[in-house]
Amino acid sequence: MAFFLLMGSPGFTQQASNPDHPRAGAENVHKLPPGGPTPRTADGHPDLSGVWFPNSAGIDTEVPEHVDPDARREFDPKSTPEESPSLQPWAAAKVEAMGDALRVPAGPNCEPEGVPGMFLMAPPHPDPTQLVQTPGLLVQLQEFNNNFRVIPIDGRPHQKNPDPTYNGDAVGHWEGDTLVIDVIGLDGKSRAFMGRQWKFVHSDQEHVIEHLSRPSMNYLVYQVTIEDPKALTKPWNSAPRHWSLSRDHEPLQEFYCEGSAK
Repeated sequence: MAFFLLMGSPGFTQQASNPDHPRAGAENVHKLPPGGPTPRTADGHPDLSGVWFPNSAGIDTEVPEHVDPDARREFDPKSTPEESPSLQPWAAAKVEAMGDALRVPAGPNCEPEGVPGMFLMAPPHPDPTQLVQTPGLLVQLQEFNNNFRVIPIDGRPHQKNPDPTYNGDAVGHWEGDTLVIDVIGLDGKSRAFMGRQWKFVHSDQEHVIEHLSRPSMNYLVYQVTIEDPKALTKPWNSAPRHWSLSRDHEPLQEFYCEGSAK
């Protein structure tokens, strides 16, 4: 099995892509069709399980050259515009001081992406995430740096005074066909993250409300609201982001952080 190394600080190792896969060829990669009705679990809820890519192509779109523009993106900023987070002065100054350091995946110390960074990954992250849904639980496995989290989705309340962690204390419940995940207890030291047009840092008062739905077989929709009175002047709402089901259902690849390269 071949491996390739992404050099820089930090370093990462990931298995090589399949040369017979469209991501490595010259053929055009198009946006996936809806693919059929939403699959459901025995209790009638949408089944969110699958390996998902942060685009509409169902593959890693960073490698092939011939990819339709609408297949590369998670949302169309013209039809669903997304405002930049409105930062408090100290947070804006911190973002300015960090500069290009925000563009380094996982930072120099291999920090986890955290929440909501596991879904709002800074470009050019093409890496997939896998969701495994069971009665009462949703497990998210992220290829990038092998991050993971386990979320109860049975409507239970938050823990009392949870210890701060990168992924926080997350609990989920269903509102119709949408899974709502409420997250508190996020460590203020966890990674800042960025979008294509904005950057964001948070405090220990961050409160994240995630919405996940599956409108069809081939698509997952993720939308998040962030409340953080210390870091934001007002709550921030993301545009609905479309993730697409893996075309070939390949398992996640091994991808680990080696720390600062020397």
